Amino acid sequence: MLKCLNVKIMKRGFTLLEVIVAIFVIMVGIAGTLGIIQQAISYIQLSSSRLTANYLAQEGIEIVRNIRDTNWLEGRTNPGITWSDGIPSGNWEADYKTQNLTRSYASTYLNIDNSSFYSYSSGSPTKFKRKISIAKDTDILKISVQVEWQEKGRNYQVTVQENLYKWY
Repeated sequence: MLKCLNVKIMKRGFTLLEVIVAIFVIMVGIAGTLGIIQQAISYIQLSSSRLTANYLAQEGIEIVRNIRDTNWLEGRTNPGITWSDGIPSGNWEADYKTQNLTRSYASTYLNIDNSSFYSYSSGSPTKFKRKISIAKDTDILKISVQVEWQEKGRNYQVTVQENLYKWY
């Protein structure tokens, strides 16, 4: 004697509440990921601006150093030229084309040209301003270069300092 057992198989699907909870968990995960990506992009943009500002500040030091070194070279054949000619105390604006410091600081934005060089004369305006401050001592030029810019409503600045000496 064999008895037949009737087994009822219940097919069960997702309830509406389970679907809503699953969608909520997925949306929270996606929103969190997008927030992290957006924050990373913002930090990358700020890091890029800081790197550019550091290069522009160092370039300001190099501009003054180039003027000093040119004076030294010309002073070898012309004794009337001193090592610090054309490098007066004060606040100045200068770019890589500058042979001397004649442009007083006026809080002017630097421009970038087609060759990716920064100058005051040509190109598209940038967000960067550069101030070269010089204080003279007997045999020392105290150079401070400040680059400032504004990004996303906040002000940023980078300052580089160096002493240049009468080394000859």
